[in-house]
Amino acid sequence: MAKEELNQPKQIAQILHEQIETSLHEHRRSRLSLLLSSFSAGLEVGFSLLLMAAAYSMFAANSSPEFTHVLIAFCYPLGFVFVIIGRSELFTEHTTLAIFPVLNGNETIKNLFILWGIVYLGNIVGGCIFSFLAIYLGQEMMLIKPDTFYELAHKLTDYSWHAILVSGIFAGWLMGLLAWLIASVNETISRILMVVLVTTVIGFLGLHHSIVGNIELFAGFLTSDKITFGIYTKTLLLASAGNILGGVFFVALLKFSHVKNSEE
Repeated sequence: MAKEELNQPKQIAQILHEQIETSLHEHRRSRLSLLLSSFSAGLEVGFSLLLMAAAYSMFAANSSPEFTHVLIAFCYPLGFVFVIIGRSELFTEHTTLAIFPVLNGNETIKNLFILWGIVYLGNIVGGCIFSFLAIYLGQEMMLIKPDTFYELAHKLTDYSWHAILVSGIFAGWLMGLLAWLIASVNETISRILMVVLVTTVIGFLGLHHSIVGNIELFAGFLTSDKITFGIYTKTLLLASAGNILGGVFFVALLKFSHVKNSEE
């Protein structure tokens, strides 16, 4: 592709058509391939937790809460860079991407739910395994203090159910916008900057992202009696529902309707 073309912004209709083609490819992949890719993403995004936990252990005791909060927010994007730039399958991208072929009449609702289920399962299982590994490594190498995982997890649980749901909607909205923005540019550096920008906002605001949140919550559940299995599952399911609503309604439906009306 010529350098001039790389620097040219894409038209919104072109972005939508590329999103549909990309999503159709994912719909038609073998289920095993999709599961393995999503399992890989669940592992890779866990590096966000590992870095956040190490930073919290190192700086929280000797720094102001505000400084620690900002530092952790800047650690948050690491796993997303690995997953999104590496093209592993992340559930909160597919809440937006996978519905475009359904809206366009190329796929069915049944296939959409199957794809969502496979990607979600792979992400959750991979994330839970990473939680075990992070706890083991943190203890053996004395990188992470024992109460750190609880401190990170309880910041996701100390809210009413409707606050978690709305927080999840905003996180899903931002991740849907990120998927759209990633498709609008060709250069890898620009894509990395977008990933860092959007996911730093999610981390800074403390929004509920179901896949990273699963890793944080499960690590808290494994290391503290204060995070019960009921709290873990309730928070995870509310965040997941919010992510779906945010990605579907505030990005996919609006973008699709806007482009189709413009074309007509």
